[in-house]
Amino acid sequence: MRAWLLYSVARVGIFAAIFLVLYFLLGATWWWVAAASAALMAAAISFLALGRVRGEVSTRLATSRERRGAVDDPDAVAEDSEAETTAAKPLPGADTAR
Repeated sequence: MRAWLLYSVARVGIFAAIFLVLYFLLGATWWWVAAASAALMAAAISFLALGRVRGEVSTRLATSRERRGAVDDPDAVAEDSEAETTAAKPLPGADTAR
């Protein structure tokens, strides 16, 4: 929970800092440009700078899901078996003599 909270607060903080800088540089009339630009820049910066925290969050989520004993979705199991069966068969009309 702590890692998820840290990651979320960091992303919002990055966005807010960039937005405030752009808002004061561009003025109140162009707030929407500042917001859109801040969202794009914050996404890129958080992807690059918060990789370790993002990895920790995903690891904890996966561990939590395993601990709860997640039940396999019957549809997903059927789709996986169908995909494996289809992958093993050659395509119709494919030249297998090569």
